[in-house]
Amino acid sequence: LAMHYTSDTSTAFSSVTHICRDVNYGWLIRYMHANGASMFFICMFLHVGRGLYYGSYTFMETWNIGIILLFAVMATAFMGYVLPWGQM
Repeated sequence: LAMHYTSDTSTAFSSVTHICRDVNYGWLIRYMHANGASMFFICMFLHVGRGLYYGSYTFMETWNIGIILLFAVMATAFMGYVLPWGQM
């Protein structure tokens, strides 16, 4: 997919359309990527909720490292997906 995608603001939407229409199973790869990313974040939030339910926040060092990792993943997703598409 990286060979077919362009991040230039004037051609990004047409490159996504090209991936969905012209690349073999490009539509499937696109939807699997989007749904997989959503499922990844749902699993992360469920994991945090499980920690809250079972009282894992009492282990301060472990809990703080987990929260830092959660924020790092959210920041990476924001910088890599939300900001580039928001420029258009």
